[in-house]
Amino acid sequence: MLYTHTLQISYNNCRVLFIKPTGARWRMIRLSQISKSYELVEAVQRVDITVPPGCIYGIIGRSGAGKSTLLRIMSLLETPDSGEVYYAGERVDTLRGRALLERRRKMGMIFQNFNLLGSRTVAGNIAYPLEISGAPGKHIERRVAELVEMVGIADKLKARMRELSGGQKQRVAIARALAANPEVLFCDEATSSLDPQTTRSILALIRDLQQRLKITVVLITHQMEVVREICQEVAVMDAANIVETGSIAAVLDSPKTTAAREMFYVP
Repeated sequence: MLYTHTLQISYNNCRVLFIKPTGARWRMIRLSQISKSYELVEAVQRVDITVPPGCIYGIIGRSGAGKSTLLRIMSLLETPDSGEVYYAGERVDTLRGRALLERRRKMGMIFQNFNLLGSRTVAGNIAYPLEISGAPGKHIERRVAELVEMVGIADKLKARMRELSGGQKQRVAIARALAANPEVLFCDEATSSLDPQTTRSILALIRDLQQRLKITVVLITHQMEVVREICQEVAVMDAANIVETGSIAAVLDSPKTTAAREMFYVP
């Protein structure tokens, strides 16, 4: 692999050296003092979080901790009540209209329940985001063909959703999320409805795609084994707050909070 230059950043009081490969699309995501409430419920309270560029970053917490709200704010699907969201130093939570739409197109999202269109084939589901962005037909056809090969479902191109297993549906969802060539892939409990063997195969696919495409992956989960398996950095969320962050090795070896110890079953 050819390398162009190195990038050095400060993170968790450490100097981290990244070697930036040619063609990599590096974006640091930073949230500053993010808060969000729904009526009388505080979903997120004054959260500060930094996602290093080009990594797989996990946000783990129990149900109701505020993970999904935080992910929706990070992916610009919701606007925080207060606080700021930055991508590569550019503030993005204030974007509106066409500028917001263009920024969202640089992000992919996969969900626990797949969110696929039952009336469409595999090819039709993957093509959908390209169609609504106005991409030419020939480009869509080529891109769909590339993506089904990439996620391992080339033989299912004309299949309907009712003909697929859960793991195959999630592969379709991953391909659809990558259709527009995003810089960041967000995963919202993407393996929670899958059996353990299928979960491992999907996590291996996500890890492979992250390395191959040089993108940042942010995933939320309540599954400790998912974070152990795939994440390089982790944030532990509890009662609407981020209570601990760090490398997965550091948090596993020496958790500093009760929430982290409970999540990772550390006595």
